Amino acid sequence: MASNRFFFKLLLMLARVGLFKTIYRFQPSVVALAQVNESHSKAAMDKFSLPERFIGTEKSVWVEYIQLALKHKPLNLGQGFPDFHAPENVTKALAASATSENPLLNQYTRGFGHPRLVNALSKLYSRILNRDLNPNSEILVTSGAYEGLFVAIHGHTRPGDEWIIIEPFFDCYEPMILGAGGTPRFIALKPKRTSGNISSGDWVLDKEELEGLFNEKTKGIIVNTPHNPTGKVFTREELQVIADLAKKWNAIVISDEVYEWLVYKPNEHVRIATLPGMYERTITIGSAGKTFSVTGWKIGWAYGPANLIYNLQIVHQNTVYTCATTIQEAIAIGFEQEIARYGQPDCYFESLARDLLPKRDYMASFLREVGMNPTVPEGGYFMIANWTALADKVELSTEKDQYKDYKFTKWMTKNVGLQGIPPSAFYSTEHKHLGEDNVRYCFIKRDENLQEAARILKEWKARQ
Repeated sequence: MASNRFFFKLLLMLARVGLFKTIYRFQPSVVALAQVNESHSKAAMDKFSLPERFIGTEKSVWVEYIQLALKHKPLNLGQGFPDFHAPENVTKALAASATSENPLLNQYTRGFGHPRLVNALSKLYSRILNRDLNPNSEILVTSGAYEGLFVAIHGHTRPGDEWIIIEPFFDCYEPMILGAGGTPRFIALKPKRTSGNISSGDWVLDKEELEGLFNEKTKGIIVNTPHNPTGKVFTREELQVIADLAKKWNAIVISDEVYEWLVYKPNEHVRIATLPGMYERTITIGSAGKTFSVTGWKIGWAYGPANLIYNLQIVHQNTVYTCATTIQEAIAIGFEQEIARYGQPDCYFESLARDLLPKRDYMASFLREVGMNPTVPEGGYFMIANWTALADKVELSTEKDQYKDYKFTKWMTKNVGLQGIPPSAFYSTEHKHLGEDNVRYCFIKRDENLQEAARILKEWKARQ
């Protein structure tokens, strides 16, 4: 069969360049046969091409920039993960779970969540929400918060359902909605000021614009607080506006709260599920990776009313089905220990944000020193900074990307040795221009690496 395909392709190629009659004098019927064969081959290829619902989602900033980092080996402040050790009590719990005398800790566990973990999560969030959460029907353990978002969106989306996305947004929201047959609608946070000292609190939504997006087709809105990449912590008043619209239009809220413990005082993390009438229509997403600085463990969860979580369970059982037992056991132990010291200075929920605060302030300082204008985050561990004052010092024309922030970050990676992430990756196509003047850096890094980043930038600036 392979030789036949090669023969017919050869015939067709010769036919196209007019060599059949002059060299081999093949009959037209042979040419026709070759053309039919090519048509069948094309049909076969079309049959196995990417389904239409995924067209336009092929490109990933993470795949591209990880490859860029591997090639050029810059100091990487792009991706959001710590470069220091996770808390010892959690890593020791993992080792103990893997080597436990109980052989079942290395086997399948309950599909919707390891019993010890869902019970620990129930104890914690029942206390925080001031309501009793059923560990078996109101909590689902997922393969990272990423899967939590996936099952929440796919479990509650019918063709034509509209989801409101606040920009900039974590880049999986849009393709997940499209893959489920839904329609994304976008509204951008915009800074009230663009010069001087800017806080993430200065990035706000236009209330009238937001209200105009809600209609009878609206299935829900995705809220991320603390916000990636701006670091905005939505206030109670801002969340109440969203809550009132959700209730008015009978919409649900997916509240992405993976950075829930990374809030810098005096700011307060308000869970929208705690507002009047909102638990009944809110699915909250959490992350062990962000909570315990173990992003590679890929364990997350969703909690909410049983009737909403049920849909997530059905999608989960037909995709991932169950998550790693040993890791869930270790995370459960970690939660039990932190619950015992909840509210105390040595609780990791308190100490991590306290330890990150000087890192945040140091990054803001050295970015200002080299001419960038950072937005100081109220939460999370990312910082966006306006780089346009440095535009005359970088050769953007050497990069072929469409958007300026891609050109800037790639040029800096290759020529200066420092990698950030282009924020336009977190906007819809029609709004990407809103992110082009910024770069996103991550500051949950060792002090020596932040100091090295400052040195790299300052020495580069001095050479200009």
